Amino acid sequence: MPTSKAPNPNRRSFLLGTLAAGAATALPAEARAAPNSLDPKDDRAYWLQQVELVSEPVLKALKEGNLRQKMPVEAAPGQAQARAVGTHLEALGRLLAGLAPWLELEPSTGETEKETALRNRYRDYALAGITSALDPASPDTMPFGQSSQTLVDSSFLALALLRAPKQLLQKLDAKTQQRLAEALVTQRKVQPPFNNWLLFAAMNEALLMTLHQPWDRMRVDYALRELQSWYLGDATYGDGPHFHWDFYNSFVIQPYLLQLMDTLANESPAWSSMRTPIHQRAQRYAAIQERLIAPDGSYPAIGRSITYRCGAFHLLADAARRNILPEGVTPPQVRSALSAVMQRTLSPAGTFSSEGWLQIGLAGHQPGLGETYISTGSLYLCSAAWLPLGLPPSNPFWSQPPQPWTSQIIWSGKNTQADHAHDES
Repeated sequence: MPTSKAPNPNRRSFLLGTLAAGAATALPAEARAAPNSLDPKDDRAYWLQQVELVSEPVLKALKEGNLRQKMPVEAAPGQAQARAVGTHLEALGRLLAGLAPWLELEPSTGETEKETALRNRYRDYALAGITSALDPASPDTMPFGQSSQTLVDSSFLALALLRAPKQLLQKLDAKTQQRLAEALVTQRKVQPPFNNWLLFAAMNEALLMTLHQPWDRMRVDYALRELQSWYLGDATYGDGPHFHWDFYNSFVIQPYLLQLMDTLANESPAWSSMRTPIHQRAQRYAAIQERLIAPDGSYPAIGRSITYRCGAFHLLADAARRNILPEGVTPPQVRSALSAVMQRTLSPAGTFSSEGWLQIGLAGHQPGLGETYISTGSLYLCSAAWLPLGLPPSNPFWSQPPQPWTSQIIWSGKNTQADHAHDES
């Protein structure tokens, strides 16, 4: 793993103080670099540092009801006004989609008091933020249905709530749950394009079903059937009828299919029959993703939405969280690889503004990498890399010593097994 000092036990307080002082970009290297200690606890501590560094400005502003006032709207030239409509919902939904399994986790043996306190605080912040987002009288009320982009990010919020049913969904008061259902129904007026957006519509219907509200089976069935027809082989789906070189199999497609199977597979024999191939493809795609991570934690900067940073490994992180990693890919090597990816994507100077907000880029502030649909709120999909924090410290993902990942093994000259495509009969 990258060379650095082991985490400072007082670093959580230091990070908060640094953010409050508006100096996030000036963090010392040891606070930003992944640990190289053989103690697995150092990795979990490092991940939690990244959680706090990224999340604190968003969640604190949501708790206080001033996210709209405080969060800047960085966007492509000429796009700031249009992006301002949905960017705050983007930040809310995307950040919580990655945090949800950790927010759902209960304290267990090996967890520090600091982690428990941080999670309890963020649970409170998240519930207050969701309630505020759905309250028409709140200054942070979110404009569900007022732009096509809100279909995307209402679904990320739905994904978050399905990933944390006890600590988020069930703890919303009855009025807020009703407002949530109404907001999801409002999104039906947005016609999704013929690509991964079909899954956004399906996820909203999955949450409506979970809320015991009328839901549209046809939207779900259409999305699932189309995605199966777009399967191209070797664990890869087209994003629509055609293949694109990008990370959308990980950003959206495969994690969404896995969650839809969790929530809805038993609602239809046709959907239930999709469960096994969807899981098998996810396993193979996790193997591919693990091999894409270079020895230094970098990866190909290819395709759309590269500014989601370490969120490019949403599927790999989800496979680790679900304990469905493929044979030959161990939990500690994925932990080590993802730690290196976080360092490469969250530590460069310029990643954060002076007030602690994420800025457009992959390895620092690189606004030219942002498409016209990218804005400040979009960037919080980086949280998807944190999904394994939903596993307790005793899980092998966290308890076993660090291991080199595949590219480190190969490029160090060591012998290992060749990779082979997985074709289905």
